[in-house]
Amino acid sequence: MTHEPPTNEPTPDERDGELRTRIVAALRTVMDPELPVNLYDLGLIYAIEIAPGGVVEVRMTLTTPNCPVAETMPGQVQTKVAAVDGVTAATIDLVWDPPWQREMMSEDAQLQLEMMGIEWTDPGKPRTTGLTVGRTEPKK
Repeated sequence: MTHEPPTNEPTPDERDGELRTRIVAALRTVMDPELPVNLYDLGLIYAIEIAPGGVVEVRMTLTTPNCPVAETMPGQVQTKVAAVDGVTAATIDLVWDPPWQREMMSEDAQLQLEMMGIEWTDPGKPRTTGLTVGRTEPKK
């Protein structure tokens, strides 16, 4: 029985993890045009699938189907993902189910919006941002 000497080469899972990290970093550079938060922390990226050979599929949504960038944002995401080292092809699947809700945002994103004075006017309503932008008066 012969044993192969150990290699320093990463396993396929390690490679996928490293690639996923680079993809997420790229997605964090794409900002929502209406909110000062990146798409990843906003919770708009539902899944990142990595197939052998660096073929990547991103499943994403937008804050509302009536989003003014619905036609251009998926292309921006595709361009960013395709530019990541190790990605050979990138496809974007824009979905509306499940509908985006504010609870999908990271805690950092929620805190960032709160610190900027952005509050939700209708917190339970999905598919709309329901935002008021600007400073609000303290509650009495």
